Amino acid sequence: MTTWAVPGYTESLELGSGASGRVVLAVHEGTGVPVAVKYLSESLRTRPGFVHGFRAEARLLAGLDSPYVAGLYEYVESPDGAAIVMELVDGVCLRALLKRRGPLEPEAALAVLKGSLLGLADAHRVGVVHRDYKPENVLVAPDGTSTLVDFGIAVDAGTSAGVAGTPAYMSPEQWTGAPASPAADVYAATATFFECLTGHGPYPGGNLAELALQHVDAPVPAEEVPEAVRDLVRRGLAKDPARRPAGAEAFVAELEAAAGSAYGRDWEGRGRARLAALVALLPLLLPSNRGAPRTTVDTARTVLHRDPGPGPDRGWLPGRTGLLVSAAAVLLGALLTQGLPYDPGAAVQGAAQALATTGAGPGAQPGSPPAPADSPLPPSASPAVSGSVPPEPGVSAPEPAATGTDASPSATAATDPGTTSPPDAPPTTGAPTTTAPASPTGPTAPAAPAVEDVTVSAFRQTGPTTATATVGITTDGTGPVSITVSWSTGDTAGQPGTGDGAPRTFERSGATQYTLTVDHTFGGTGCYWAVQATTSPAAAGGGASKELLTRRCDLR
Repeated sequence: MTTWAVPGYTESLELGSGASGRVVLAVHEGTGVPVAVKYLSESLRTRPGFVHGFRAEARLLAGLDSPYVAGLYEYVESPDGAAIVMELVDGVCLRALLKRRGPLEPEAALAVLKGSLLGLADAHRVGVVHRDYKPENVLVAPDGTSTLVDFGIAVDAGTSAGVAGTPAYMSPEQWTGAPASPAADVYAATATFFECLTGHGPYPGGNLAELALQHVDAPVPAEEVPEAVRDLVRRGLAKDPARRPAGAEAFVAELEAAAGSAYGRDWEGRGRARLAALVALLPLLLPSNRGAPRTTVDTARTVLHRDPGPGPDRGWLPGRTGLLVSAAAVLLGALLTQGLPYDPGAAVQGAAQALATTGAGPGAQPGSPPAPADSPLPPSASPAVSGSVPPEPGVSAPEPAATGTDASPSATAATDPGTTSPPDAPPTTGAPTTTAPASPTGPTAPAAPAVEDVTVSAFRQTGPTTATATVGITTDGTGPVSITVSWSTGDTAGQPGTGDGAPRTFERSGATQYTLTVDHTFGGTGCYWAVQATTSPAAAGGGASKELLTRRCDLR
């Protein structure tokens, strides 16, 4: 049985896998951009709860634009598989760093905590709770910065989603299934910070029951960490969520104050330098150094991203300037890591020709004109989590969030054995084994399908002149369909406005569901902005539209 692969990408090797999916390193054939592709396990695709969770992960991250969170490019779903195409974060998993190098110095631990907390803060700002912050889901780049990955079990704040998370980092309220809150993420981040400083979690618990009791009732072991950060640990691990910082942003403010007071104004620079030095000692764990994917002739031509600002459309280029840093890391690592053990734990995958694609990523538009410069995210809405380190025994690479006994299909490698969640909870790590889709190649092109539904959601203002919207299309077949998105402005609610900019058309085929996240920069000055989506063949309802009142107008 051949494993299904996302069309338009050439895969090179597996970055990580778990019970519910796998993450693969690939190259986008049209641009040569490296990406991480997270596949949902074939066995879980037959379970509606897991498929729903996989799509939900995509929707949550589609509206999250943060330099501290792995970016989303494309969500792909067809009769033969489902996958999230995400930014490849060229970093070493914090779990691997701790395992290989031991506890971190306080300044380095504070620096890695701050970077990932800033990612949490951006998520909390749009109402998303991660619920699975842990060392496996933090990646440290060669320059010492950190990125948060794997939103596989993330939910909207206030949602009652049952007991889910990784036991060693779950807050007291997570054990009881209380509604999700940013304070739970603060707790998990503090538990991870504690582990960075001491080499072990705050509570040893020999089994789940004992661990749960310790998280709920045991005193906070603050005396085990340096005195300068004990108050941070006490606050972050407070049993009562009301006594913790309300969210990641507030926690960052407390962290900066404590670090500056104890270690001086330059603490963060020194901390990042130390992290960069540690990453340089482990060059073979960087995805960029684990293999050179082969590229083939472009068959999907998906444009992933464009630089913001006026001017002609341009192809997406990696946002991270890590090439020189990576080269330096390889050179330094070659000198420093003689004899250093390396266990990739992932088999190299043969490059495969993709057959069918769904959705689109930041500006991703297979077979369609490039997205405008104002489109930082791919047209498809799906959460992508990004490049991770090679899986090692007992370590999840860019491991997906853990829920229940299944690992989330997010970008992570091995399933974390200590993860719990309800039976129907969406997966949080994954290794899909899917069958190859029926090849669209052949003498007869597939017939155009009927468009069953067109939706426009998540339409919101993102800046003084910018907005984003998510468009969903459902068809009854896998034949080609064109999706046109247009924008308008006006001063009267519910009335047609003046067209704003040229409409954008996306060509899709090979699946029955497509999700696009489209960004736009408005040139008009109307108080109301509107977005409309239509298709060819036309949908029975003619299309869908949404309108919003801009923040710059106050109509009374």
